[in-house]
Amino acid sequence: MWKQPAEGFDWLALCLRFANTADWHASPRPKESLADYQDLVVWGVRGSLLSRHEAARLMGRASAQPRRAREALARAVMVRETIYRIMSGLAHGDEPTGRDLATLNGTLAGALRRSRIAARAGSDTGRFAWEIAGRIDDFDRVLWPVLKSAADLLTSTELHRVKQCADDRGCGWLFLDRSKNRSRRWCSMKGCGNRAKVLQYNRRRAEATGPAVSASRRSAPGRARP
Repeated sequence: MWKQPAEGFDWLALCLRFANTADWHASPRPKESLADYQDLVVWGVRGSLLSRHEAARLMGRASAQPRRAREALARAVMVRETIYRIMSGLAHGDEPTGRDLATLNGTLAGALRRSRIAARAGSDTGRFAWEIAGRIDDFDRVLWPVLKSAADLLTSTELHRVKQCADDRGCGWLFLDRSKNRSRRWCSMKGCGNRAKVLQYNRRRAEATGPAVSASRRSAPGRARP
């Protein structure tokens, strides 16, 4: 049973973090982070969606039923790509396609059947919270809170804050811009933002001093992610 954490958990951004499990998503060659079912389970543990006990149960079942585990991974990737297309489109002012909405609604129905409101005792942030129940070794377990997060974001007043990293190499990462003046452009200032600052500095310097060798690189180097 999974309960939405009371504090320190950005529920609305959960679906965007899942969409970002493909790196350089807007480039011609995205880099897949979910190569097998174990990667999906590890992501669930790191995202506080699964306990280590639940993860062990899932991996045990995946070892016993590898075909079903592969099918679950394929569903997870399908859900991720659907969420990514919807949210990246909205970030650029485009409405989602009917097909993507139908896919989201179809998978969401299963997650909602496993969702309920539960009392949250001793919390200062609210008396009730979403609780997602069901078999702890259900292959699709990680997807249920992700789908609920996507539905809540799409129907929230925060939807206008969805943005996509402006890096010109195709970073493609999605995020919620919660800056006061909604001026955030990059997935992180340590990565794409810092590169943009360096490029801007080099352009100003080149304009002032004449032709110079650019320090920019068009490839997609390794980088630390937020």
